[in-house]
Amino acid sequence: MLLIPAIDLKDGGCVRLRQGEMDAATVYSDRPAEMARHWLDRGARRLHIVDLNGAIAGRPRNEPAIRDIVAEVGDSIPIQLGGGVRDLDTIERYLDDGISYVIIGTAAVKTPGFLHDACSAFPGHIIVGLDAKEGRVAVDGWSKLTGHEVSDLALKFQDYGVEAVIYTDIGRDGMMTGVNIEATVKLARGLSIPVIASGGLSSLEDVRALCAVEGEGIPAAITGRAIYEGRIDFAQAQALADSLGEQAS
Repeated sequence: MLLIPAIDLKDGGCVRLRQGEMDAATVYSDRPAEMARHWLDRGARRLHIVDLNGAIAGRPRNEPAIRDIVAEVGDSIPIQLGGGVRDLDTIERYLDDGISYVIIGTAAVKTPGFLHDACSAFPGHIIVGLDAKEGRVAVDGWSKLTGHEVSDLALKFQDYGVEAVIYTDIGRDGMMTGVNIEATVKLARGLSIPVIASGGLSSLEDVRALCAVEGEGIPAAITGRAIYEGRIDFAQAQALADSLGEQAS
């Protein structure tokens, strides 16, 4: 089980939100590149970056901070990035800058033809982000709920050729109330591509619970507030996940 530290960018700083509310942001650092280095030094093998302003604006808003992170990390580990990705030029620019995977969320739901084109143009580099509340997909920085069911969209996007699905339970994100294991497993069982769990990871027990279902097609989980507030020691959590993975193999 790969644990992926999240670096959420708002106004150039590293923050965490509660349930996606921009007004409920806690600022953890005004130097995101240093935070990226910190997680790398703690044993992170991938980073998850979100341009929160970009997600609302529909276009990149934190590119200087993103470039600083890439420059700091170099090609040491892969970086996946989402927020405000609405056109092929933005994807190409991010990949050229050194981002490994580009996450498409709102645009995938609103204009699925764009996602299809992105998968064709940049095979192996596109991840789709599906954020949901009570099974319904949300868009525009989680500000609007749609009528789409997560499982239906995930199946369609799998056929397009996305590399993976990031599934976030909005109701749990930033709340440290535990991962929605049941819903994540249900989604993963219906797909042949990996599902990355997101939202609510808050304890080593959550790590154990995720590792127990890794074989269902859930090879990774994103973690944010818990590692920033010391509820989880990241290095300890990744070591536990690695140990449990070795025991299961």
